[in-house]
Amino acid sequence: MVCPHLDYRDSDGEQAFDHERPYCEIQAAFVSPMEADLCRDRHDFHHETHCAVYQRHHAADQLVPGLNLEDGD
Repeated sequence: MVCPHLDYRDSDGEQAFDHERPYCEIQAAFVSPMEADLCRDRHDFHHETHCAVYQRHHAADQLVPGLNLEDGD
């Protein structure tokens, strides 16, 4: 199952891209293709158990815009 918070966008609102890029709706930011692999549950990953952003979002039960992942994990 793909993370429900993963989206693919072909622009950032100001600039159009040549191809769609992965976008995390929880972080309100574009993510790397490697991070999107985790979101798409590729390579034996499962976003529900391997993604700190997803876990924090659902543990807090609220949207966390601008989440800083460098806070002690």
